[in-house]
Amino acid sequence: MAAPTMKVARFQNYGPPETLVLADVDRPVPGDGQLLVKVHATGVHPFDTKLRRGLMQEFMPLSLPHTPGIDFAGVVESVGPGVTDFATGDAVFGKASGAYAEFVVASIDAVALKPGRLTFEDSATLPVGAGTAWTALFEAADVQPGQHVLVHGGAGGVGMYAVQLARWKGAHVIATTSATNIDFVKGLGAESVIDYGATRFEDVVRDMDAVIDTVGGDVLDKSWAVLKPGGILVTIAGRPSEEIAREHGVRATSIQGHADAARLRQIAKLVDDGSVTVEVAKVFPLADAAKAHALSETGHGRGRIVLRVPG
Repeated sequence: MAAPTMKVARFQNYGPPETLVLADVDRPVPGDGQLLVKVHATGVHPFDTKLRRGLMQEFMPLSLPHTPGIDFAGVVESVGPGVTDFATGDAVFGKASGAYAEFVVASIDAVALKPGRLTFEDSATLPVGAGTAWTALFEAADVQPGQHVLVHGGAGGVGMYAVQLARWKGAHVIATTSATNIDFVKGLGAESVIDYGATRFEDVVRDMDAVIDTVGGDVLDKSWAVLKPGGILVTIAGRPSEEIAREHGVRATSIQGHADAARLRQIAKLVDDGSVTVEVAKVFPLADAAKAHALSETGHGRGRIVLRVPG
């Protein structure tokens, strides 16, 4: 009997969004400590588009064809040997590679029960978005109540969670965003919101304990001067210079978000008690992954783009 198959959105070669096409591949089988999850939704990340364009070849050479996707929400289809914490039919969310697919295999160490108040599409924005914000704020920057935090890109897929989590922690939050998203970011808990199209943040911000940079480029370069001595710049969008950091008497680091099960459970709890809200920018069907990538590459919008997986 032939092995069951599934549809994935993948690219055979590096290139423009149109290189993403649907293909049929064998359905994976969960191993020890793993779940097979029927994916209902998966998030679309700027990192996915960089991989597809070949911009990460030097650091992350891929075996082509490649199926993108980092985080997902769905229902447990089956469990691997030794799994007792999850059962078939559980609604879950988490992090796994190759999530632009009808099914994905995920380690139980990176999965948690889906927040009860959210849809699958909403939940698919959390593992990487909220997980990265958590890592930046509480592990890299060790943000404490009463500190002052600047979040660049406060309406984006990571920035919107950084604003909310910093505020939940009791920090004073300033955020940058476009004019159209000012009210949205204020609603997330930012005490002050700067329209980056009208005001240069470096002219009005001073003495920050931490800067969370989700933009990179010139924004990163101009952020040194707004930190207080001993403050820290945490970026997910570049490689900050340790030499420049020392010149300014501050610290700097780049991070990638982690989404282990314990953190996912904490994030789900904050969602269910109303401390964290979710914003989905737009939902595309899996078959339109190329359109989702094209929209992501514009660099504009609010929240996370999501792919809905039929079935």
